[in-house]
Amino acid sequence: MNQAEFNHLVGKARDAKRGGRDSWSVQSTGEKVAVALVLNRADWLASIDYTLAEAIERTGQEWIALVPAVAKMLSDED
Repeated sequence: MNQAEFNHLVGKARDAKRGGRDSWSVQSTGEKVAVALVLNRADWLASIDYTLAEAIERTGQEWIALVPAVAKMLSDED
């Protein structure tokens, strides 16, 4: 696992979790897609015309491998 990439995704997901759609909307498309997957927000993906399959493909293997760990980390923070 690339720690820098993990920390980056955690930060973006944490921002969106706390700030909601407004915080999410200013992220890059790649970040939006990955963060929506982390936060289980299919509605956010749909709002930018992405299906789940397209989101997984767009996110790429490196970041998609991080999604479960980031989601668990944020869940544990609650």
